[in-house]
Amino acid sequence: MRVIGIDPGLATTGYGVVERRGPKLVGVAMGVIRTPSGAAQAERLGMLASALRSLIAEARPEAAAVERLFFNSNVRTAMAVGQASGIVMLALAEAGLEVTDYTPLEVKQSVVGVGNATKHQVQSMVAAVLDLPSLPKPADAADACALAICHTNRSGLARALATAHRGGAR
Repeated sequence: MRVIGIDPGLATTGYGVVERRGPKLVGVAMGVIRTPSGAAQAERLGMLASALRSLIAEARPEAAAVERLFFNSNVRTAMAVGQASGIVMLALAEAGLEVTDYTPLEVKQSVVGVGNATKHQVQSMVAAVLDLPSLPKPADAADACALAICHTNRSGLARALATAHRGGAR
């Protein structure tokens, strides 16, 4: 199973593509999509949409995990992230991908084991799980990989439980 994780933002959108190969999780791609701060907001959103479509076509994920928005005290920032998140969801939907959103707390609990994990702890666990030679950077890319890992783990657990339930019902 190949999953793309996306951490939406107008200035910087993190992405991470993770694939399950047998018992291992492998990092296929990770990075960030940046938009220039001097460009008009509509132009930046268009750039993000175009970059996401290209990324999805190249990575060919089977599912997607996106960070669920939380309300920010800075209304301007919250609006920009909300618009970027909408562009992300649209690009994923256009590609026919099933999209699941997770809160930062759910991702940290799934990947690190505690909901109040630091950025560094998330980066360290992503590096350990994906057997990376160094910490994934920037943090937006690490967060996106953590989203993909979280979804891959939860999907695998759901399949295992469904199989066990079917087997137990005989």
